Amino acid sequence: MKYMLLIYGAATTDGAGQCDFEEWARYDKALKEAGIWVTGHALKDLTTATTVRVGQAGERTVTTDGPFAETREILGGYDIIDVPNLDVALDWAARCPGSRDGGSVVVRPVAEFEV
Repeated sequence: MKYMLLIYGAATTDGAGQCDFEEWARYDKALKEAGIWVTGHALKDLTTATTVRVGQAGERTVTTDGPFAETREILGGYDIIDVPNLDVALDWAARCPGSRDGGSVVVRPVAEFEV
């Protein structure tokens, strides 16, 4: 079964508690060597985000004024893994460097629809 690991980091500007590149490289290598990695990407800084909302009348609003002070966590990237069950997905989420130091990894099953 496929699971998406949504990797959130604490919304801090001081860089405290952030993992270094080598930790991420080791984790990515372990996913690939285990043969469970499907895809994944890191996201650029939140200041590059653009938000689109469509109102009831169909009008489009585009904003680029983030990040917001009330944000506690920022989505930093994701991995999709293919593992036998939720317990295995949770084990991999716990190994993720992003799950430490104020970060979190949200694990969600990928919905697969037959067309």
